[in-house]
Amino acid sequence: MTQVPILSIVAPCHNEEEGLREFCRRAAAAAHSVAGDAFELILVDDGSSDRTWEIISDLAADVPQVLGVRLLRNHGHQLASTAGLAASRGERVLLIDADLQDPPELLLMMMPIMERGADVVYGQRTRRQGETWFKLASASLFYRALSKLASVTIPRDTGDFRLMRRRVVDILLAMPERDRFIRGMVSWIGGRQVGLPYERDARFAGTTKYPLRKMINFALDAITSFSTTPLRISTWLGMMSAGVAIVLLVYTFVRWLQGETVTGWSSIMAAVSAFSAIQLICIGIIGEYLGRLVQESKKRPMFMVETIARGSEQAELSIAFSEMSASDKRTALDAAFASEEPPRSQKNGRIG
Repeated sequence: MTQVPILSIVAPCHNEEEGLREFCRRAAAAAHSVAGDAFELILVDDGSSDRTWEIISDLAADVPQVLGVRLLRNHGHQLASTAGLAASRGERVLLIDADLQDPPELLLMMMPIMERGADVVYGQRTRRQGETWFKLASASLFYRALSKLASVTIPRDTGDFRLMRRRVVDILLAMPERDRFIRGMVSWIGGRQVGLPYERDARFAGTTKYPLRKMINFALDAITSFSTTPLRISTWLGMMSAGVAIVLLVYTFVRWLQGETVTGWSSIMAAVSAFSAIQLICIGIIGEYLGRLVQESKKRPMFMVETIARGSEQAELSIAFSEMSASDKRTALDAAFASEEPPRSQKNGRIG
């Protein structure tokens, strides 16, 4: 069995060919400052359509600390992050995006906080550079709505950028849900979690991988994963609708007793449309939760790994890798490269 690294850095990548080498250079330099050569840099190719995997393979061949993980298809950011965490072996694990909006150099500030007893050190954004007013406004609305609806306390203005202890990562990986909201799941685990304020940079290169459609789906996953409040809202809407209907029925009956009839198709159609809209909203809310139950009940693999790369070698993992226990996953990774020669110290984690 290979030596367990002190630190693992996990970075999901989707079409990041333009900035990937620069990210690796900065991340490796930060890791070397706090862990020497006892670190690993795990780059997860989430079904990229550009040269991302070729660059990852080249980096893995040049730098002993780089481990490349190629998923069979695009699984999305949260599952790609989960795949990288599953492949990690370090006692400390940093989860970070490869677009360099979150500075890898903050690791030098996070590690001392963890040494003082923190289980999780998460980055908390005080400023977001290079983003549109719509993205800023929608993100602010989302985090504030989530803090009101969620059953656990999820810090505002945070992403998945965080440093975690091994035990937190193992608990996170033991959670079986497929529709994952990692920052909420880590908050649910508890322990001592400390925020580190920082200014988020603009993307180093490329374009955002979260268009409006994905942002909406992500928000729905977050809310339905950590709150049943929408179901209660639909119940209250139904009760309010029933109350209004009873009042209208009584009003109509009284007018009929007085020998008057209620005229006007517009008012009738407005009432029918209003009640129909409320019913459809309630059905849609219930459908969101029911759809997630159906997906969970299928028990499909959480993610599928096509290839892993370390050094000049590439290997395959079992289809059941995503469902293994944390210890079995580490055993499977060690077995995949059992015949690999020890890393050559002269490379020293340098990325040109």
